[in-house]
Amino acid sequence: MTETTNSPAARLQQLFEGHRLTPTQRRIAHCMVRRAADVAFLSSVELAELAGVSQPSVTRFAVALGFDGYPALRRHLREVAPAEPVADSGKDAFNEYQQAVHAEIENLRHLAEMLADPGPVEQAGRLLAASRPLPVLGLRAASSQARGFAYFAAKVHPDVRLLDEGGTMLADRIDAARRAGASALVCFALPRHPKEVVEALAYARESGLTVVTVADSAFAPVAAHSDLLIPAAVGTGLAFDTACAPMLLGRVLLESMCDGLPDAQARLEEFDARAAERGLFVE
Repeated sequence: MTETTNSPAARLQQLFEGHRLTPTQRRIAHCMVRRAADVAFLSSVELAELAGVSQPSVTRFAVALGFDGYPALRRHLREVAPAEPVADSGKDAFNEYQQAVHAEIENLRHLAEMLADPGPVEQAGRLLAASRPLPVLGLRAASSQARGFAYFAAKVHPDVRLLDEGGTMLADRIDAARRAGASALVCFALPRHPKEVVEALAYARESGLTVVTVADSAFAPVAAHSDLLIPAAVGTGLAFDTACAPMLLGRVLLESMCDGLPDAQARLEEFDARAAERGLFVE
């Protein structure tokens, strides 16, 4: 999924499309998209530091895109994605915890800009609503995202199957869902990307399932095995990544899926009535 076609980030993604990038190069590309507003003003050393790679890696990345070197790429960026340098917001005055929060706010702002084009999310909602059953995949770091999505989806969807454990049974469970009539699978994929998830998505597509993926980047390893990938960046300022934007995107997908389920509201009302009868929640 891309952003609004006229945005600097969208033009950057178009520049990267069609190129086979290494994991390191995908990391650089992801960093550039996140910093689309000022990347054309960054030196190769600054970009390398932001992306967590070496300066020679940035140079090789530029060459892989067909440029003579990073200076040529930067000149091109100033032509295709012009933007003013971002003014100093005084971020050095914030401690590391505050900086992590501000980074997540920026990720959410980026997600809001992307959702200006609701088409991909609406398409994903229709695919998920039509799948009976609906397998929801998420391993390791993404297991909590998958579990949260599956918990709420089960309130409106008649058959949700959570796939949050790997191992040799994973392919069997995908097979079972397909035999039961599943037409789509939704996957939450976050760094570090388990090899098992990539293999599971490849197997799901081979089995005839349409794969909808929420990932941290359009350049994530799972992109090659997804029919529809919707990116939402993670925060990397703390020892462990933060995933506010992917979680919110999951809720947006749930909303879109509800729009494709005519009895969603009735199911929610039925659940609320039964919960009240059982005294399930404390008011």
